[in-house]
Amino acid sequence: MSGTSASAKQAALEQILVPARIVPVLTIDRAEDGVPLARALVAGGVKVLEVTFRTEAASAAAKAIIAEVPDAIVGMGTVLNGDDLRRARDLGARFAVSPGATFELLDAASASDLPLLPGIATSSEIMQAQARGFNLLKFFPAEQAGGISMLRALSGPFPATRFCPTGGINADNVATWLAEPNVVCAGGSWLCPASDIKAANWEVITGRCIDAMKRLRRR
Repeated sequence: MSGTSASAKQAALEQILVPARIVPVLTIDRAEDGVPLARALVAGGVKVLEVTFRTEAASAAAKAIIAEVPDAIVGMGTVLNGDDLRRARDLGARFAVSPGATFELLDAASASDLPLLPGIATSSEIMQAQARGFNLLKFFPAEQAGGISMLRALSGPFPATRFCPTGGINADNVATWLAEPNVVCAGGSWLCPASDIKAANWEVITGRCIDAMKRLRRR
């Protein structure tokens, strides 16, 4: 499947992200927390999960989630290069997410059958991604890179580009971000803060997810 076209991979990524609305960014320090955390999120109606490669436990946690939580749709985040992209694919991830977009990573993603959501923060980075067929991008760090006013400014020269803002997104502003016409979903860690994961507060996490999804449905 290495010959999968850019448009087909973008379409596959859209089918995952658009219905999700919110994609929690998971930094898992203990591999054994992966499955109960994923089950807590799924029970709250949040099924698309980004497990970041930021910790030594990330790969084992993601592998366990993929094997034991069939309703979870797992992507790997903090993908920095082609090796990370291959690791994500070998784990069985459905997609990958990067904080930025180097030429090496974009070229590796173009040659891979695993959909990538590349991170951008500037017009030049958008142009570089578009040149390789990427029109669905992660806007990161969203609040620090100019917030909604920056995203609106980018919509002028890039009307066909859509975004998943991540960075500074929280319960208070996520609905405002999602109301933007060029936003397909939003990422963030507020649904499952490190303190709740460490304390195994799975029911609290589920409740927070249920509340977040209810709020979005009311708007």
